[in-house]
Amino acid sequence: MLGKNIVYNIKRLLMFQLGFVSAILADKCFEEVIDFAASNQFACIELMCWPKGIAERRYAGITHIDVDALDADYTRRYLKEKNVSISALGYYPNPLDADEEKRTFYINHLKKVISAAGLLKIPVVNTFIGRSQHQNLEQNIALFKKYWPPIIEHARKNNVKIGIENCPMFFTADEWPNGKNIAISPAIWQQLFTIADSDFIGLNYDPSHFIWQQMDYLLPLKEFGHKLFHIHLKDAKVYPEKLNQVGIMATPLEYHSPKLPGYGDINWAAFFAALKKSGYKGPVVIEFEDKEFETSIELVTKGLIETRDYIKQFL
Repeated sequence: MLGKNIVYNIKRLLMFQLGFVSAILADKCFEEVIDFAASNQFACIELMCWPKGIAERRYAGITHIDVDALDADYTRRYLKEKNVSISALGYYPNPLDADEEKRTFYINHLKKVISAAGLLKIPVVNTFIGRSQHQNLEQNIALFKKYWPPIIEHARKNNVKIGIENCPMFFTADEWPNGKNIAISPAIWQQLFTIADSDFIGLNYDPSHFIWQQMDYLLPLKEFGHKLFHIHLKDAKVYPEKLNQVGIMATPLEYHSPKLPGYGDINWAAFFAALKKSGYKGPVVIEFEDKEFETSIELVTKGLIETRDYIKQFL
């Protein structure tokens, strides 16, 4: 048994570490989420760190680590006992919100999450750049210049990298007209990374968002390999018959759906081949946003296990 454990741990060092985003287990506590991962052969988890309160949207408002009441020693001991690691801490608000009170609260809590990651020796915090959605891109770039350098400096001081997810946060009419996150394309990333010339800000890359934007989802793996800090595994299905009826100017959920890997339009064999070529070695975590598997904990479990087994063929 000891020999098998040594081999297993060596493999974890050599391969991508497969995990999942904890948001899908919203009703479970920290220990239950870690136990689930340990019992089902997941090496790591991205744990949600929202402030306790009411969620403003699906998959938000979930607190598996409360950074305002963190017991770092206990957390580290429990993870070690279960042989599970935390790939990243996740908190996805809108740090450039037009409402000053909200913006200040989001930034302050994001800094708390970064501090907690530093204390726990977790290498990455995942989040959004944000967007003041009723201002244009140039105006939002100016907001980035104003509000983000202190966040990045706080991350540097805590030796924590910030992984920016490339989700536009534009799905339905309540996010009209431009969504709530500007970091949506290589052209914009290049601007952001030029302004913030730091090793402590990069990408938490999710290829699914390029599918419905009709972009090449392999290109970022070639062009931004040095900025890949964390990977989300989520698929997307575009429905041509719906797109032909509403067009690309419609709100995106009118013509596509987020899916578990293997149920959408991504070629995962090509994705992992490009990911390996990029030089990335790190966590690849399943982001579960597939409504067809969400109606019961039994279906959620089934979806996670099936996706685990599907992804393993590429690792």
